[in-house]
Amino acid sequence: MENILIENIDSVHTTAMGADRIRRNLGLGDIDAVEWCKGKILAPDASIEKHGKNWYIHTGGCIITVNASSYTIITCHRER
Repeated sequence: MENILIENIDSVHTTAMGADRIRRNLGLGDIDAVEWCKGKILAPDASIEKHGKNWYIHTGGCIITVNASSYTIITCHRER
């Protein structure tokens, strides 16, 4: 059975402020933050867990937080 987040990957999005926050946290420059996050979510090594109202994706040394009902990327930061 596929993960609900993966099944709805086309619905994953963020706000302009969210995209700026993601680029700043990860030093992505002008890269499209949403497409970058979608690629990381779909990566074979991604570990996806749902806790409460959010999905937490651990992949490539970072953690992506996605709201489970709206599929909005809340933030993304490097794992410590």
